Amino acid sequence: MCGIFGIVYSQDREDLGQILTEAAKRLVYRGYDSVGIATIRKDKSSEIRKDVGVVDEVAIRLNFTQMKGFKGIVQLRWATFGKPSQKNAQPHYDCDKDMIGAHNGNIVNTVQLRNLFLSKGHIVRSENDGEIVVHAIEMFYDQLKDMNKAIQEASKILKGDFACVIARVDDEKMYCIKRGSSLYLGVGDGFVCASSDLPSLIPLTRRIVPLKDGEYVEFTYDNYTIRSLENGEVIHREPQVMDISSEAASKLGYEHYMIKEIKEQPERLSALFEFLRYYMDISKYVNMLNNARNVFLVGSGSSYHAALAGSYFFNKIAKKAVFACEAGRFLENYGDSLSKEDVVVLVSQSGETKDIINVLNHVENKATVLSIVNVMGSTVMMRSQLNIPLCCELEISVPATKTFVNQLAVFYYLASKMSFDDTYLKAVKTIPELVKKSIEVTEPQILELIDSGIDFADSYMLGYGIMHPIALEGALKIKEVVYNHVEGLHSSEFKHGPLSRVKDGYPVFFITHSSQASIIISHINETTCRGGLAIAVSNKSEEIAANVQKFVEYPDCPWYISVFLATVPLQLFAYHLALKYGNNPDLPRNLSKTITVD
Repeated sequence: MCGIFGIVYSQDREDLGQILTEAAKRLVYRGYDSVGIATIRKDKSSEIRKDVGVVDEVAIRLNFTQMKGFKGIVQLRWATFGKPSQKNAQPHYDCDKDMIGAHNGNIVNTVQLRNLFLSKGHIVRSENDGEIVVHAIEMFYDQLKDMNKAIQEASKILKGDFACVIARVDDEKMYCIKRGSSLYLGVGDGFVCASSDLPSLIPLTRRIVPLKDGEYVEFTYDNYTIRSLENGEVIHREPQVMDISSEAASKLGYEHYMIKEIKEQPERLSALFEFLRYYMDISKYVNMLNNARNVFLVGSGSSYHAALAGSYFFNKIAKKAVFACEAGRFLENYGDSLSKEDVVVLVSQSGETKDIINVLNHVENKATVLSIVNVMGSTVMMRSQLNIPLCCELEISVPATKTFVNQLAVFYYLASKMSFDDTYLKAVKTIPELVKKSIEVTEPQILELIDSGIDFADSYMLGYGIMHPIALEGALKIKEVVYNHVEGLHSSEFKHGPLSRVKDGYPVFFITHSSQASIIISHINETTCRGGLAIAVSNKSEEIAANVQKFVEYPDCPWYISVFLATVPLQLFAYHLALKYGNNPDLPRNLSKTITVD
């Protein structure tokens, strides 16, 4: 959800507005309901410009690049408390306009605190919970005249998970707070900055300080001090040099990040498999899975779909039953029955997803916690006993593509390592090239399908066995970026109710593999005999092709490689259909890359 960024230099800069605007553009996937910039000058003057809209539009309308100062804050909002409006946009002033702050997250006792502050005579200008954070710190600063103590005391009355950047207009410092939402510190040449996410930091500096929940940082242009939110105790932590290229945060000539990231998948798969080949803890990770009483794979959205595919891999390749579960459902379903003999594998692109953090908070003292995460230094990675990084570099487009495929790859690799049959492990080296070929051969077919005149406003996407989670993922991609209704379902379940939706010309996708021909043809004909329009996505199969009206063929492969190759045309279908509808697939409406609220 929301994105925040703050930076401090030694002297006023004419280009501070430009720097903040560029940082905002690199965080746009985190929120695009409104955007705002605050700047503070050496003469203690300050300015906030903010409004509803995406950063490119608002930056021009409000002349962001003309703003000057030596320190500044930018925020991109994904609305929760308070509708999208100019007054609810962030950053916010305190009562006297001598303190400015912006946050990411949710303050769940906003209503109660707002009433408290109003009763004490505070000037509350919005309905937004970000302003409540500023007033909470202001209230204690007015009492204690110490920002460190004010932040510590304010954290005790603020209920919920959030990150915050805040500064006074009359000193050289800035402060950032991490409590349940992502936050990183960047240490550069002549500046220190803080941000919700790495894309806004990497073009400025690769010296990154990962922060932990329950910490805050006091920083100037050349120094930083990490402290405990609970008691102010100083915490020493040196910066790490992040091995991420600045090119990873750019489109490199592509029209959108989504298509760039789809086409990066072969390269990122190769990088992942090379890492896993030499990963020192892989045997330990595998042994923990092998020896567990129960193994739970927990994720949200695309990560859950990858976990579900992983459960098929473990069953069919490793002969081990594991349980895949959505993060939001896990605690009610399994939370009270865990033991120390169980392993919970948390799957997340960002490592900051709130539903995943809720599971982590509950299970870390009850079971062994492992993780599969893309963002190094994230909360989930740092609190797991072992983590496998996805090696995807930055994924900026809101819809997951390369991180989903690499999550599949991790599960496939783990299951193969647990298998007594080395056929699966030997096949690893073929996967990146086959995915590249799938991109090349299916994209023209997808464009032809989109231009065929079929009405895709409402459809089903079905998969049998291990193709079920791929069908779920394909349906999710279309919903995310096209906004059409498409429901993913196990193909065996279609006849138990949803078949009533089928009428003449109604499109139904079947995501499949030639090894499933006998059963999937039965499911196809349940649709076509009622006038439905069947579209198969499969490797070469004359049997399947003869039973459908449209056939998209990915490269031939064994069944256990098919999930990778079948995913590609579904990603391409969603992307190109979104373009046909005039949608920006990088910034789908109502969505955000990292969801840090319940």
